[in-house]
Order: sequence, then C-alpha cells, then structure tokens
Amino acid sequence: MTEKYTPAVLGVGNALIDVITVLENDEQLEIFGLPRGSMTLVDADRSKLIYNTVVNEASEMTTGGSVANTMRAMANLGARGGYMGKIGHDDLGELFRHDFEKRGLNTHLFYSDTSDTGRVMALVSRDSERTLATYLGAAAEMQASDFSVDMLKGYDYIYVEGYLVFNHLLIEAAVEVAHKAGLKIAFDLSSYNVVEANLDFLKNILVNYVDIIFANEEEARALTGLEPEDALHEIANYCELSVVKIGKEGSLIKHNGEVTRVGVIPAKALDTTGAGDAYAAGFFYGLTNGYPMEQCGKIAALVSGKVVEVMGPNLPDSAWPEVKAEIAKIVG
Repeated sequence: MTEKYTPAVLGVGNALIDVITVLENDEQLEIFGLPRGSMTLVDADRSKLIYNTVVNEASEMTTGGSVANTMRAMANLGARGGYMGKIGHDDLGELFRHDFEKRGLNTHLFYSDTSDTGRVMALVSRDSERTLATYLGAAAEMQASDFSVDMLKGYDYIYVEGYLVFNHLLIEAAVEVAHKAGLKIAFDLSSYNVVEANLDFLKNILVNYVDIIFANEEEARALTGLEPEDALHEIANYCELSVVKIGKEGSLIKHNGEVTRVGVIPAKALDTTGAGDAYAAGFFYGLTNGYPMEQCGKIAALVSGKVVEVMGPNLPDSAWPEVKAEIAKIVG
C-alpha cells in the first residue's frame, strides 16, 4: 500500500529566543515607551534595559519568533516542515537549532559573524494581553541572496512572517524564488503597526504573489480599512485563501468564494502570546492533510485555545498527545 504524500511547509522568519515575564502593571509599558499590544523593534541597549528591569525568577525562556512558533507546533503535531532563519555564534543560537532539530524539522539556519541571536521581551499584562519588545540581532541580517530554488526543493508551501516585511529586498526575493520553484506562498500579517508602516509595498506583494493570507482583525483593518467580515472579502480578492481571526469570536475563512465561520474552544486565557502562531500551525496541519476548511479551522482553534492557557507561545511536550486525541475527534 502506497503511503499518502503529505505536503511540507518551509517557515521563514526571525529566529529568536523569547523571554516571557508577567508585568505588575501596565505603567511599566509606558516607562519603556511600548504601545500596549504592539510589537516594537528595540536596539540591544534598550532590550538589555527592559531585561534588567522586569526579568525575575518566574520569567520563562523559550525558542520564539512568530513563524518559528508555528513550525515548532506543526512538528509536534506530526506535520512535515523546515525552518529558515539567522542566528548568532552563541548559546542561544545553539539552543534554537537543537530544539528544532530534535523535533524533526529541517533547519536552514545561517550564522551572523557580527550579532548575537535575537531575543523578544514578551511582556504580559494582567489581562493576558502581550506586548513585544524585539531585539532582532542576527535575525535582521538575513539577505535576499540566502534564498535559492535548490533550497526550496522538497517543500510545497513557504510561510513568511510579516515581521520580515521591513526588509523589502528580502521579501521580494522570498516570494520571487518561491514562485519560480512552484511553491504555494502563505503570509501572516503579524502586527497592525507593521502593516501600517509598509502598506503599499505589502499590498503589491500580496496581490501579485501570495496564495494564503492570515490576519487578525486589527491587521485586517490596517490593510483594508474595513471591519472583519468586509475585510475578509477584500483580502480574498488578493489571494485564493484568506483567514481573519477575530479573537473570542473565532475566525472567518474564505476559500474559492465560500466563507466558513469557526468558533473558539472554551479556554482560561493566561497569556495570548503565540495564539495566532498556534492557529496557523493547526490550520496548516489540516491543510497539508487535505481536510476541508471547517476542520482546518477547528483544528486551528483547538491548538490556539490550548496555547493561551499556558505562559509563552509553546505548549509543553506533555500536552501534545491530548491535543492529537482532540484532533482525531474533529476529523472523525
């Protein structure tokens, strides 16, 4: 009996280490000049200041980066994939590589000779909202020349995070090489302020190259100026599959002109860090297994709902057998 072929996804993003800390109150965000709920790029000195001010014995450290979180979760679900990013010649970089390789992901990791591995100070408010202060370090040094058709062999999808969009040449190279290699191109908008700062460039890339777009309601509004449902239809004009996540209201999916509405699972939200990344992992798992859109959405909602119940963007390894059992119920 011939084994079923399962498509593989190559994730491309900022390879980072997350340092997660619960804040005493949101006044600390004002002191650091960080808009609540945003992702703000900071330099090494500012990152060190935040680190020295807030980190305590309850803080957690884990591999991070938006698409990295997605690929890590996909690997834990049993999906096929790989990851491309840039790290430093340091302990954090080796922690990142080792964690991904032990999960069965192919790693396409480049090394910087001048910068340390990047890190994200993930500051969690008491109501579970997260604010990110990101020092990119080595991650910011990925170059257009790092992409090649040969490297993309064996992959069917490429999944690119919006946080990379500040490097226009890199994004252009990624989508052009992936298009030439015949891959489906998926893009996550990542943050409303990223969208606002790169609106014209981003629209051009989405319309001309991208097949799958993920957005939350703030990102969708920044891109289209519209509320979630109208934004879904507008984004669907750019691509073949559009997803708009609307928090506690669930998500909207449009594929081949058909809209699917998906709810959320009951969850006690502790930390929303990585919720969207987990959603993408569940969705891609369903998509690469050939499940219909409703099941893809339900799997995505399940994985996302489980992640918000823990600190940080990653479920503990011990949680995945239960998640897989729940997925088996969804797909029958």
